Amino acid sequence: MLIFANIMCFLCSAFIPGSSREVRASAEVSAQMLKKLKGKNEFTVLATVKQDRLNSGVILSVHQSDHRFLELESSGQRSEVRLHYRTKNQKDHTEVFPYSLADDQWHKISVAVSASHVILHVDCNRIYERVVEAPSMDIPEDTSFWLGQRNAAHGFFKGVMQDVEVLVMPQGYISQCPDLNRTCPTCNDFHGLVQKIMELQDILAKTSSKLSRAEEKMNGLDGCYCERTCSVKGVIYREDEGWTDGCKNCTCTNGTVHCEAISCPPPQCPAGTAPAYIKGACCKECQPVCLFGGRELVEGDQRAVRDSSGRCLLFECRDRSMHRVVPSEPCPELSCPESEQIALSNRCCKVCRGHDFCSEGHGCLEHSDCVNLEAGDCCVCKDGFRPLRDDNAYCDDIDECAEGKHYCRENTMCVNTPGSFMCICHTGYIRIDDYSCTEHDECLSGLHNCDENALCFNMVGGHSCSCKPGYTGNGTVCKGKTLKFTSSPSPFPNAQMFLSMCFNLEGGYDCRCPHGHNCTGDCIHDNKVKHSGQIWVLDNDRCSVCSCQAGQVMCRRMVCDCDNPNADLFCCPECDPRLSSQCLHQNGLLTYGSGDTWVENCQQCQCLQGQVDCWPLPCPPVDCEFTVVPEGECCPRCVTDPCQADTIRNDITKTCTDEHNISRFSGSSWIKHGTECTLCQCKVSRSKILKKYRNFLVVISFLLISTEQSSAGLRKL
Repeated sequence: MLIFANIMCFLCSAFIPGSSREVRASAEVSAQMLKKLKGKNEFTVLATVKQDRLNSGVILSVHQSDHRFLELESSGQRSEVRLHYRTKNQKDHTEVFPYSLADDQWHKISVAVSASHVILHVDCNRIYERVVEAPSMDIPEDTSFWLGQRNAAHGFFKGVMQDVEVLVMPQGYISQCPDLNRTCPTCNDFHGLVQKIMELQDILAKTSSKLSRAEEKMNGLDGCYCERTCSVKGVIYREDEGWTDGCKNCTCTNGTVHCEAISCPPPQCPAGTAPAYIKGACCKECQPVCLFGGRELVEGDQRAVRDSSGRCLLFECRDRSMHRVVPSEPCPELSCPESEQIALSNRCCKVCRGHDFCSEGHGCLEHSDCVNLEAGDCCVCKDGFRPLRDDNAYCDDIDECAEGKHYCRENTMCVNTPGSFMCICHTGYIRIDDYSCTEHDECLSGLHNCDENALCFNMVGGHSCSCKPGYTGNGTVCKGKTLKFTSSPSPFPNAQMFLSMCFNLEGGYDCRCPHGHNCTGDCIHDNKVKHSGQIWVLDNDRCSVCSCQAGQVMCRRMVCDCDNPNADLFCCPECDPRLSSQCLHQNGLLTYGSGDTWVENCQQCQCLQGQVDCWPLPCPPVDCEFTVVPEGECCPRCVTDPCQADTIRNDITKTCTDEHNISRFSGSSWIKHGTECTLCQCKVSRSKILKKYRNFLVVISFLLISTEQSSAGLRKL
């Protein structure tokens, strides 16, 4: 057993604030921890915590630079407990347990790891038990051990923490909850064991069937050669084949298209030439020039001049000299007065002001629009695109999601689209507007506590109730209000303003326009008169605004305008300019405002009031035998061809080990170290995959035999 003894005395009863701090183990304790943990496959992390509501913080972190070898994190914003570690093939892995610890209450938490088995206990109750990819405890010597934070800038735990322990022993959670150490099984344990036996038998039958089908398929694949190709605009490109698409150089790599913007160096043009764009080229090229009127013109440029008699002469630059161009047709008649006629420098015929130059042909290409000017036209990039050339002829899409230039709010994920972006609701959430979602609509489902004479308004995280006109109360209880219309003065203040007559109804009243009069279109909201066109904020939701429009009350969530100095920071945290509400990016170079989101290493991150919370990007389930994760993407896709697959169901992966014990995926190539002409390629045989399947069946059979023997022993008890 190993404890952070030298810092527990400070934290046993101390409140951990959110300000800057640095709490990590000393060099002696770190050395002891490394010695105990190195190479071990059974250990338990224990802690007793009281975490502030909505706080997202790290309980224990063991990391070196950007590599987290072991980290236990509690996210109050998403109600999750996360275990981060590195697998034996040195890949980062995160196991997410949906559970909320950040409720300002004391909790005992333990995470026990035994090879590929992970068990989460909270308050001595077994919450989750999972089989995962086994973690690697091959930890370097200069690794840091942090408590209550990931490093000096991120992952601050807020609240009280005590009794943090790392036990290198099996079932370490028993030291926190001794009552769990029972020697005799209960009837419930026996029935659970019988259920496991039945499940294993079912898995064995299904796996045997899959193995038979796999053997049939793979018998015909031993002699095939698989090559991934890319299809672009109806053209098929082979592996490593390159091409130019506008102002981008593209390559087909591993079945995925990768493009990079062309970088144009300044052309070094010799005397008698000048840089200019030519049709079909992205970069300027040196073109021969002509001297005309003291100016340089490039090949193809035209200029119009008038002689002493006023006659127009048109010249064109060809072969380094100006040649006269004889027009084939006379100038057309213009329908505009002479004051609206414009003379152009590159043609003899005048045009009317507002002439459509773009219709005559232009050089604006992909994602670029032609815009008419007074004496010509120009190219302008469409919204959501940036120029790849200084004349805006070629434009490239702006990834608003990756650059943080989007407005996606609660419970959404930003998805980039050409020229724009979309805010997709997370699974299980429904849309409120284009930028935010809520967990469910209590008003629509009937799961609300509003009175039958009240209106229900759905909001993020809940709902609000408001009594209908003619009723009074708090929304959950509404009582009818009877009004009598007599010849006495009107019971309504400023009733003459309405120019309408009041008719008493059950539970309220109705105002109708007398014949020959015009009504004002005012509204009644919360038993108050709202004039037509009036705008107000709801009393029970400061982030929603309502307006009276032609007698109808219209309400919606407030639109955030960060340019407005009076913006409500409670409703618009992204507008908060204070440094205390900003977050630092993982690279330490960028800062984000409260409410901003970004993607880092296939994780969705969000800044809320100075705290960074990151969680794995949600991937849709894939129900297929063979999957592949394309380069640059985070989620697997189904493929029908096993030759193209990175992974096979049941977690059997095709890999090779090179001369330096580095794992290589099947199909990958590399140059052998120390040589220039030796190309190596990983080609895992189908027989090796079948062998893995057979080994898997042997393990299941062994588990069945062992479980049945245990079941027989329990029956004797």
